[in-house]
Amino acid sequence: MATNTPLKVVVAGGGIGGLALANGLRRAGVAVSVHEREVRRTDRLQGFRIHINPHGAAALSELLSPALFGAFVAAAGKGGNGFGFVTEQFDRLVDFAVTDTADAADDHYGISRITLRQLLLADLGDTVRYGSMFEHYEHRPDGRVVAYFADGTTEVGDVLVGADGGTSRVRAQYLPHAERVDTGIVTISGKYPLTEATRARLDPRLLRHPWSVIPPRGCGMFLAPHEFTPSAVPAADGLPPGLLFDDSQPYVFWAFAAERARFGTDLTGLAPAALHTIANRMTGGWAPELRRLVAESDPATTTLIPIKTSVPVPRWTPTTVTLLGDAIHSMTPFAGIGANTALRDAQLLCRMLVAADRRDRGLLDAIGAYEAAMTDYGFAAVRTSLDTAERAVADGRLGRLMGKLVLRAAGAVPAMKRKMFADLGA
Repeated sequence: MATNTPLKVVVAGGGIGGLALANGLRRAGVAVSVHEREVRRTDRLQGFRIHINPHGAAALSELLSPALFGAFVAAAGKGGNGFGFVTEQFDRLVDFAVTDTADAADDHYGISRITLRQLLLADLGDTVRYGSMFEHYEHRPDGRVVAYFADGTTEVGDVLVGADGGTSRVRAQYLPHAERVDTGIVTISGKYPLTEATRARLDPRLLRHPWSVIPPRGCGMFLAPHEFTPSAVPAADGLPPGLLFDDSQPYVFWAFAAERARFGTDLTGLAPAALHTIANRMTGGWAPELRRLVAESDPATTTLIPIKTSVPVPRWTPTTVTLLGDAIHSMTPFAGIGANTALRDAQLLCRMLVAADRRDRGLLDAIGAYEAAMTDYGFAAVRTSLDTAERAVADGRLGRLMGKLVLRAAGAVPAMKRKMFADLGA
């Protein structure tokens, strides 16, 4: 980057992390373009409810405009402030509430991933270029980076940020030794729609907050209610606010997890209805309250998700190419911290790039400082998430029994419970 020219940042990937970074850079006056492979802003309609912890909330508060952060707070669903553990017979082990704080940037939220992406797009306008799939990059002799896209276009910038997800093409070229591997765990997930009639059939405890179901061995289930506030969501592409996406109505999300071998059949390529039948079979001996949640879900919402994770790599020498979110530290969803870690990346990288743009520090020094911190907390999150996933499907009865005893003890001793769950979702 020439010393007398403003910084230009090229972001490959229009997911949560890349869009959050673009919002922060635009607010700081740094030139940025985001290249998204989907053709239209409404193409990426996959995703369920996600938990935003105080790390993620602080990042959004810093990166978004005050008005847009206010819209996020208003749109965030109820049912995010607490967590609990039950057995497959719906016997309570422990649950607790997360008290709302006075500072909106230091709180827990639950929000649809699709709604969050819609909010992140609201202020970006033509910053995001759709139908722009990244292919490869080259370093130019003048120190800048040129990114090549599948439609034949190119974009030149001072920094290329790979925010293109777990299958990142930027990472594949930049750090080809950085692997993403299959854990052998899969989840079958679905949605139980919440209407006046279906609410009446559901145990009200399931609507209080998310729950983790702990059977005797070999599997587990996560449940989370999602209440939607339609009036808070900005309109997009001329459509009415709050009515844009198929998950804009309230529901309970569930995800049954086990190692592939435990299902007794090859799940690859099965239709949603077949997956729904298998989930019913796998939970057949559970409490009626939990069986009903699976059995009465809409079969069309049933999804198979193979669980993958990145493998931490040693730190590398910084260049004008860097990575963010799942592109470098893809993790299992079991700890609920993947999106929050990507938002934390966006917050830190934005600070570093703004400092470089203002000549407060050198560009490579700024990127190196970001990568040093990001790889520490990012790969720690990867390890935590993998450990949580492996414990969720562990086959040992004794370990499960001891874990349940600890949770029951925590439920009976308030001080123990506070200490055990002090860092929930962090």
